[in-house]
Amino acid sequence: MEWLSLAQEALPVLLKGAGLTVFFALSAMVLGLTLGFAVAMVRLAKVPLLAPLVAFYVSAMRGTPLLVQIFVIYYGLPSVGIEFEPVTAGVLALTLNVAAYLSESLRGAIAGVDKGQWDAAQSLGLSWWQSMRHIIAPQGIRLAVPSLANSLISLIKDTSLVSVITVSELMMATKDMIAQTFQPLPLYLMAAAIYWVLSALFERVQKRVEQHYAKAYQR
Repeated sequence: MEWLSLAQEALPVLLKGAGLTVFFALSAMVLGLTLGFAVAMVRLAKVPLLAPLVAFYVSAMRGTPLLVQIFVIYYGLPSVGIEFEPVTAGVLALTLNVAAYLSESLRGAIAGVDKGQWDAAQSLGLSWWQSMRHIIAPQGIRLAVPSLANSLISLIKDTSLVSVITVSELMMATKDMIAQTFQPLPLYLMAAAIYWVLSALFERVQKRVEQHYAKAYQR
């Protein structure tokens, strides 16, 4: 009964925090996919000057912890005159981090498209960019769906790190409730259950997308 009354008290607060968690995840997903695709294209096209720069960006993002990146953006940049609100800093850090991983997934999948597809596109008189846009990229994205989905599902859990910059997402809301009730175990278990449900929902979306591409290529 004690846990039940605790759940009734805490659940509205945790669900409100979960709403902000979903906002962070969806914002970073959309922006991360956009930036990741652009980075992958620059590297595949070997654009002079830009390609080495984005390669350095990918290496830096993948080689340093997300928590450090959040600290640099929120606490470090103000020392050089660049300051962000906590929500903006959180979305920016998550976007830059996940985009680096997504770009590598996309780059690897596109590079894995059979060379015969390039030959066929060139035989039709298509340029490199036309071939990429109409023939190669759609096939590469289909191959990349599982890897992309894994990165995006991980992003949901990574949103917990933005609690360190005082953003009241799910983890911060959980900590606030623990400070009020002194009941860490049930509250952390409730937070874990909410993260699990969110991840399961995105897994269902992943399966739907995979089924959609599978049907498209069976026609």
